[in-house]
Amino acid sequence: MSADSRRISMVLRHRPESAGLTLDPNGWVPVTELLAALGLTRAELDVIVADNDKSRFAVARRADGTDWIRASQGHSRRVDVDLDLPPAEPPAVLFHGTPAANAVAIRRDGLRSRDRHHVHLSLDVATAVTVGRRRSADVAVFAVDAAAMAAAGHVFHRSENGVWLTAAVPPGYVTDKSTS
Repeated sequence: MSADSRRISMVLRHRPESAGLTLDPNGWVPVTELLAALGLTRAELDVIVADNDKSRFAVARRADGTDWIRASQGHSRRVDVDLDLPPAEPPAVLFHGTPAANAVAIRRDGLRSRDRHHVHLSLDVATAVTVGRRRSADVAVFAVDAAAMAAAGHVFHRSENGVWLTAAVPPGYVTDKSTS
């Protein structure tokens, strides 16, 4: 990920005020405001959005013809946004990758969103491993019984870039796949 992509992620997911921006209630900001705040051109932004390996950003044109941008997910709790994602029926099993140092706490407490709005889950083990490796080469992978969670009333959402989101995953729905 480029330095500009990291900067956009930081601003849209965690600290819009650091660039003098205010997100709307759903996390959107006019593209022109983001460009002015970060000193980027529209062409540079278009490349960053298109080349982002995880489709972290969504761009939408409003009825008035203006383009707006937001982070697809991953907002810290300090950024008050509602992504306005409808509930979605998850696949039977989803996966979560994390540094192995977190495994004991996850086995005990389940998956918690901590400083984010949601727990992020992947469709497959390979993606979960990639996500876990962002912070450590030693990765633990957990399977989540999403079907049982949904049947028990837990709500799931699917972000624009395919990441599955839920508020928390209690320990009874988590299986450590790293050692099996």
